[in-house]
Amino acid sequence: MKKKQNKFFILDRTNELTAKSRFINVICFFVLVFYKIVYVFCRAKDYPKKYNVSVCAIFKNEAAYLKEWIEFNHLIGIEHFYLYNNNSDDDYMEVLDPYIKDGLVTLVQWPKNQAQIESYNHCISQYKDESKWIGFIDIDEFIIPIAKNSIYELLKPFNNKRGAVKLYWRMFGTSGRMKRDMNGLVTEDFTVCWPKYYIVGKCFYNTNFNYDKNYSKNRFLHHSFWTQYKGINLPPVNLEGKVSFKEFDRINTKEQPAQINHYFTKTFEEYKFKRSRGDVFFKINPHDEEYFFLHENENVSVDFTAYKYMIKLKEKMKRI
Repeated sequence: MKKKQNKFFILDRTNELTAKSRFINVICFFVLVFYKIVYVFCRAKDYPKKYNVSVCAIFKNEAAYLKEWIEFNHLIGIEHFYLYNNNSDDDYMEVLDPYIKDGLVTLVQWPKNQAQIESYNHCISQYKDESKWIGFIDIDEFIIPIAKNSIYELLKPFNNKRGAVKLYWRMFGTSGRMKRDMNGLVTEDFTVCWPKYYIVGKCFYNTNFNYDKNYSKNRFLHHSFWTQYKGINLPPVNLEGKVSFKEFDRINTKEQPAQINHYFTKTFEEYKFKRSRGDVFFKINPHDEEYFFLHENENVSVDFTAYKYMIKLKEKMKRI
């Protein structure tokens, strides 16, 4: 079964709208208008901080990918990494030690099981005064600025205006590979992707704004980060400044100013290993073979936007 689509997005919902859900969507439309009005008057003080943009990530047995992930995301403007180790038993410290010594990485040991969102809340409580923006991404996600070459240049216009900004996923599959040389680069080896953005994405939190960690819509705050302005909970916006609320995401162009390349499967062999190594969110990983093919079957396009950084990345990897 193919996922439902509209002009710019592949959606989560696969069934046609019922009369009841259409009525709910009408109500949601008026709620959306309310948020737009509030945002017209929304202004927060823009405080100087040590970093402009940082990311927070939790990982488990992903040493093979950490170096490229850090180097690439650092290349596009991530100034610091707050990394939470969730019971890894591979050689992650060998990879991270130089970055920790250089002050690029803050490592937190996080032995709690299925406590991904809790780790994000911990990061905010401990480090929000260090960074203007904190993005919440995984080790298989690479930030790709397109309109600019720095992610902060795209977030900067929102500094005192919006509490969270959402970047959409560009989903990548196996590119037809069963397995590969693990010395290769993820961003170079995989180019076959979905033809449209996934309506799901990841959020960057503007730490000039407050947020309620217990608010029901912040259950998955990395996907939909709601912040507060004068006690009102507000949804994130996308890079066009449009409110991201339920499935009322709207964009004007199929080429966003930035995207997150989500290398969801990599090779089929790596996907199977990913399932076997345990998960930081799910106690029982639901991503089975059927789930794999549901996503793999959408891979009918190519995307080379990461390649504009490839030579710089290879130079950085060589020096390291």
